[in-house]
Amino acid sequence: MITPQEIHSVKQRFGIIGNSPLLNHAIQVAMQAAPTDMTVLITGESGSGKESFSKIIHSLSLRKHGKFIAINCGAIPEGTIDSELFGHEKGSFTGAHEARKGYFEVTDGGTIFLDEIGEMPLGTQARLLRVLENGEFIRVGSSKVQKTNVRVITATNVNLLKAVEKGKFREDLYYRLNTVPIFVPPLRERGEDVVLLFRKFTSDFSEKYRVKPISLDPAAQQVLMRYPFPGNIRQLKNIAEQISLLEQEREVDAQTLSRYLPQEGSRLPMALPGHGGSSESGDFSERDILYKVLFDMKKDMNELKKLVLESFQNGGLNSSIMQKHQGLFEDLDSGLSKAETVESTSPYSVPLVLETQKNSSLENVEYEDDVIEDILHEEDDNSLSLEKKEKEMIIKALQKHNNKRKYAAQDLGISERTLYRKIKQYEIE
Repeated sequence: MITPQEIHSVKQRFGIIGNSPLLNHAIQVAMQAAPTDMTVLITGESGSGKESFSKIIHSLSLRKHGKFIAINCGAIPEGTIDSELFGHEKGSFTGAHEARKGYFEVTDGGTIFLDEIGEMPLGTQARLLRVLENGEFIRVGSSKVQKTNVRVITATNVNLLKAVEKGKFREDLYYRLNTVPIFVPPLRERGEDVVLLFRKFTSDFSEKYRVKPISLDPAAQQVLMRYPFPGNIRQLKNIAEQISLLEQEREVDAQTLSRYLPQEGSRLPMALPGHGGSSESGDFSERDILYKVLFDMKKDMNELKKLVLESFQNGGLNSSIMQKHQGLFEDLDSGLSKAETVESTSPYSVPLVLETQKNSSLENVEYEDDVIEDILHEEDDNSLSLEKKEKEMIIKALQKHNNKRKYAAQDLGISERTLYRKIKQYEIE
């Protein structure tokens, strides 16, 4: 029988904060499973601290002196995950210049933690099932069966049963992994643990940067406990550090705290105070303004191309063409001398060079069809080029950071809120 004192000791050892009954139960199950070699499946939302439970199990097991390796299955490309887990022989694929041991071979006698197991490809799932049932594996490019004695701990933030129903996860593997299930509760179900964790994060921040720690008044504590925290502990830590850095007053009330919490129904971080709010105008950054200027310039360039094209087709500039494109000349310098301008039936001034072209070169030069076609083609091809480039930049940034919007936004130099709006605008999957 595991006592509350033993659970408290484990919390201190692994830096786990909280007294929630759900949290205590999860720790108790991990402690009970640790001395065995049974496979453990840890479930819970992203950011709830699932990896800490894998370390508890390994450290309290008979394999504690063996190797422990944590692997994120979702971060390894499908084409290389078999090689990473089971190794490969020299020449088995392009770039395999020498034989390499996989993680199951390296951690023989230890523990391997497979995070995001729901992202593992079906082919790799079949290989994993063989390891779990027989302790056997085959390197990529080899026919030799090898043995390994590894304990497997897995974790996921998705519903594996639904994945089984959709054919994305093997049913036999699911039941093999789910020998000992451990559910890590989300932060919103842990009651006053939220306040304890907030206090811990602000205390750590104050020690690191030698500032007075932030404290919450009772009303602010209630606001904190009512907030659902979709990002769980990671989100709480980010908010605690943000408040610790930005707030001058070290005692925070409910109104101040609310400014740092995303609006209801939103899973995106709140904008920094003073950097926009609920109004639409607050969404514009310097980059947005720059793009707007560039789009306006592109529009003017296209209008000028149309003007030149129509003048080619009509043998020169005339009053009807001038009237049609009068908007292009509204912002010309009104201080031009009379010598630099010409009189026209149009009320808008036009540079002398255009009138000169009308009276000379435009009347005397024959234009080939391909010139006009090039102008039209360039106009159609380039009119949306800036939008295309912006969309390409966003896609590349998301791919670079594995669809993590926070880091993609930092790389692009825009806020997450702006990135979210751009993703919706360009319908990026």
